[in-house]
Amino acid sequence: MTEEVPIGLIRLDDTDLMLAKPEDDVRGSTVVGSDGEDIGKVSTLFIDADERRVRLLDVASGGLLGIGAEHRLIPVDAVVEVTEEKVTIGKTRSEIASAPGYDPELEEFKPPDDLNTLYGYYGMTPYWAPGYRYPGYPFR
Repeated sequence: MTEEVPIGLIRLDDTDLMLAKPEDDVRGSTVVGSDGEDIGKVSTLFIDADERRVRLLDVASGGLLGIGAEHRLIPVDAVVEVTEEKVTIGKTRSEIASAPGYDPELEEFKPPDDLNTLYGYYGMTPYWAPGYRYPGYPFR
């Protein structure tokens, strides 16, 4: 990718900001894969502070009371459906389990390298690319 990755993604939990669309706040929702298998729960959201739009879901799975949980960042573009009960991702559980991991306790999120790798893995057009359109999937 030749486009420069924008800096400025922040954890929604670390701010007092609200999303442009409050219904986009899916923290705590169960996440399932396209195969119907449970993946985990949305731990937090990474947002673009300027546009106040969700860019990434931090999905935690396993562990006990959040301790030892594995985290995966999933581009919001991979979401195919959101209901009151769940968020469905357009990849299977095993595909998501093979995605690049993320440890919020041991490292800081480094947008340029991490985002290029992440969007490449999911085969998604990154939100900073020319012509990108925010996904128009059905929300609650």
